[in-house]
Amino acid sequence: MTGGQVAGLIAAIAFLILVLFIGMFLVKMNKTLGEVNKSVKTMTSDIDVISHQAENIMANANELLEDVNQKVATIDPVFQAAADLGESVSDLNTATRNLTDRVSDTAKQTAKTSLAAKVGKTAFDLYRNHKNKE
Repeated sequence: MTGGQVAGLIAAIAFLILVLFIGMFLVKMNKTLGEVNKSVKTMTSDIDVISHQAENIMANANELLEDVNQKVATIDPVFQAAADLGESVSDLNTATRNLTDRVSDTAKQTAKTSLAAKVGKTAFDLYRNHKNKE
């Protein structure tokens, strides 16, 4: 065997080894891609289920929100009536205070200028004068 033949044989063996490694790499790559495809299919079906469930949740949430809004609309007049009642009670308290102040002032004025007050003052003055004379 000549040197060229040995070199050719070495080159052929190296090429065969290269082809084997590339073949093994492609087989592993094919398995990996198959698993990736399975994972993508599984995720797609899971996402479809999740999407369907999310739609149901959103529909239920919308129904619940509509129900709450209707009930709040029903309760609003009660709160308005309570606010009106509170305002009426406040007005009544103010009017009562004003009336009490007027009655008190009138009673004080009447007490100062009444006949009984004048008689009492005169009697007191007479008693004091009588006591001073003794």
